[in-house]
Amino acid sequence: MFKKEIIWREISYQKIEKKKGKFQQKELAEKFKFSLSTVHNALKIPRKTGAVKVTGRFFVLENLEKMLYLWATFRKLKKDIIYQTFSNKSVKEIEALMPEKVIFGAYSAYLRKFDSAPADYDKVYVYIEKEYLDDFKERFPYKKGEPNIILLEADRFLKRYGKITPFCQTFVDIWNLPEWYAQDFYKEFKEKLCNIITI
Repeated sequence: MFKKEIIWREISYQKIEKKKGKFQQKELAEKFKFSLSTVHNALKIPRKTGAVKVTGRFFVLENLEKMLYLWATFRKLKKDIIYQTFSNKSVKEIEALMPEKVIFGAYSAYLRKFDSAPADYDKVYVYIEKEYLDDFKERFPYKKGEPNIILLEADRFLKRYGKITPFCQTFVDIWNLPEWYAQDFYKEFKEKLCNIITI
């Protein structure tokens, strides 16, 4: 994931989960140990689209929906795939066998966040830091077949948000997935997003 996406995720997360919409560029730079110019550049496109408004030392996330769709169109999910394999086990069995260091994403994250899913799913997307890849492969060795276990590389900050991807990243990732049932998840997600925006 690019550094600008890490900034976009953080401000979207803060807006959704913490109801915070006002930020300092310096504060974000220090939090992620990025340069100020990196944070400034991350805000260029959101400013042009009106998702973000800069006022003096602060900037405000004014349009969460625009921010999420901007990120969704920019996201290159396939580039983050570091391993995939097939298992003839059920989704529940696969999820139960996941190692401790895994962060659940996409459909699995949705189910854990909302305790329900709008459709059955047959692919499990999870994130893990590259240093734990060998351990993951031991648990899920490569097998021929249509991959139903997709492992994505976790950036070093993702674990700060817990054992599942935050709402904003789950939304963006599902928006980018090709499975037919992704549309069902997206429709429900959009309704939830509308509720958040109107609160």
